[in-house]
Parts: sequence; C-alpha cells; structure tokens
Amino acid sequence: MIQSFWFFGSYLTILADRTTTGGQYDLIEGYFPPGSQNPPHRHTRYLEQLYVLEGEFTIWAGENKLVLSTGESFLIPVGTPHVVAAIGDRPAHGLVVAAPSAFARLIAAVGTQNKTEIPDMALFDRVSAEIGDEILGPPGTLPSAATKT
Repeated sequence: MIQSFWFFGSYLTILADRTTTGGQYDLIEGYFPPGSQNPPHRHTRYLEQLYVLEGEFTIWAGENKLVLSTGESFLIPVGTPHVVAAIGDRPAHGLVVAAPSAFARLIAAVGTQNKTEIPDMALFDRVSAEIGDEILGPPGTLPSAATKT
C-alpha cells in the first residue's frame, strides 16, 4: 500500500518498504520545496542512494559538497554525516533508496497528513534511535567535516 506523508517540510511517498521488499530496501519518492534542507544526520545501519528526477539537490556528505541535477545520483554510505537540500527557487523531486529497509518506518511513524501539523518529536527521537539514525545538529547547519576549508 502506497502511503504519503509530510515529513519536516518535504512530501514523501513510500513506494516500497520492508513489507514488500523482505526488508532489503525502502523506495521513497520525495518532493522538496525550494529552500528545504534536512538537519545534519547520519544513518548507522543503512545506506542511502539519492536519484534526481527533477530540479537540483545540493548534498554535503562527509567532506564532499556536490550539486546533483536531473538524472544524476549519489550514494551516501552507512555512517556518513550528510545534509540534503533543495537550494534556490525551484523545488526538487527525487527517489531515495535506503538499504536495508529502515527509513520508511520513520516516515510512516512520524510523518503527518497535514503540512502544518507538528510531528511528535518524542516519537521521532525514539524511532530514530531504534533504526540507528543520529541527528548531528539543528536544521540549517552542515556536517562539521563539510565546512573545512
């Protein structure tokens, strides 16, 4: 069953999760409004592959900063601090593969049906810890390794 949620400013649709992939991966389609950016974080138990369907994503991953355009993809290895942003005045549209499956569980638990509804942060913290996600700073900051000159 395909489910869609607002998740901290982005609209995410779970196309496949542990129930349809045997736990091997999650496939998530995301629409990111202009200027949206997730907080610096890392996944300690799964990798993340981002594929750009439309627009551009700026990614800070470890010591790398790159801009991905339509048709490009990037693999974020397990344990890599990263930020994904839709910088500029255009939205970005992409696909995320998380393997093994975990990220869709967080989206389904914490995501909301209403864009303005505030997520349950205690639940976010609990499920993030259960799946091995670590938040490394507040939204708007970058991984410290990426800011080295």
